[in-house]
Amino acid sequence: MAQRHQATYKMITGLLDSSHLMTLDQLPVCVTTYAAAAGLHDILIYLCDVRQDVLRLLTGSGPGTAGPAGTGPPELSVDSTLAGRGFQHGEVLLVPRTGRERPGERQWWVPLLDGTERLGMMRVTAASDDAHTRRDIECLASLIALIIVTKSVHSDSHAALVRTRPMNVAAEMQWQLMPPRAYADSHVVIGAAMEPAYENAGDAYDYATTDGLVHLAIFDAMGHDTAAGLTANLAVAACRSHRRRGAGLIETGEGIERTLLDHLDRSYVTAVLATLDTRTGLLTWISHGHHPPVVIRGGRWTTQLNCPPAPPLGTALGLPATLCRERLQPGDRLVLHTDGITEARDSDGREFGLDGFLDFLLRHHADNLSVPETLRRLVRSILDRHHGTLRDDATVLLLEWHGPTPFDPGEAETLVGLPE
Repeated sequence: MAQRHQATYKMITGLLDSSHLMTLDQLPVCVTTYAAAAGLHDILIYLCDVRQDVLRLLTGSGPGTAGPAGTGPPELSVDSTLAGRGFQHGEVLLVPRTGRERPGERQWWVPLLDGTERLGMMRVTAASDDAHTRRDIECLASLIALIIVTKSVHSDSHAALVRTRPMNVAAEMQWQLMPPRAYADSHVVIGAAMEPAYENAGDAYDYATTDGLVHLAIFDAMGHDTAAGLTANLAVAACRSHRRRGAGLIETGEGIERTLLDHLDRSYVTAVLATLDTRTGLLTWISHGHHPPVVIRGGRWTTQLNCPPAPPLGTALGLPATLCRERLQPGDRLVLHTDGITEARDSDGREFGLDGFLDFLLRHHADNLSVPETLRRLVRSILDRHHGTLRDDATVLLLEWHGPTPFDPGEAETLVGLPE
């Protein structure tokens, strides 16, 4: 046993030490080299594309190119493969035996997770199938995910790999600006989705945590061009700047308004700014000409949280915002969205509508899907209605509050879809 622990230690420390001067393109070779010490081999790293349709092989030889012969296909569907199923549900899956394995040898698909954000999947083969081997595999997947996150920031190889088509300037700005699409801690799970992923213009979302509070914001800028993207970016930056100085919601809204008026000409955004106290469930929010937040309770009941709206930010009308409050119950899901979600129409002109949107969320909540997977399927449904092309930006930000008492870390795996 001591020898096996030593092998695991050698794998982890070797890969960790090498990571400091490693490029993302060197990751597959480094992983193969150091994982061999723990008896893990035939490792493939797949990263999910921006739209979360496919998993693409990281070869170290350029995006979208096939690796060495016999390693694996360059692309796998999220909706129709075993690897894709593991990605959807955050599960470690055993690959069915083919009869060509060595005695005792097994192969797995393992999720690559940054916290609870799904980056992709790892395929790995081991000579045995015991608890120690499984732990080695999970540790390796976690370390690979961390390295991917640190290297992707300055890697154009990563940017190219996770795109299946060119991205416009506005979308380039938005994806660099916004936080990850999935987050979880002991009180909340947050998920976000934004389409069109490659041609987004004026939608944006934001969230952050501090001292028991969760801050949420969603923005919809006037227009459908790069100027709208600039407006949304400026609004998010102004929101963060004032919030991080300790400003309240009303003061933050006023600060966004001043910033837009000082730097842009005749541009405005609708917005909802909100704060949830995770210790009490008290939700506080203001609306600037935006769609009301929605609460889903018990997986079967929904209500809009109405609040007198102030004018959109950037209009200089000088009318004050109203601070509204609502007490959430444990298990509630809070939904913020832009009009591109509810106004999506099918080929016959029928609108998705608020009822269709909420019915979709209720049905998939009943299926016990994680928040991120629910939103991925929502986007697929909306895109299918539009034959893959949206006429307006569609963004949704969803928070699930689990209550004032932190749940057990073991429960977090079930709640956010992590491997058991």
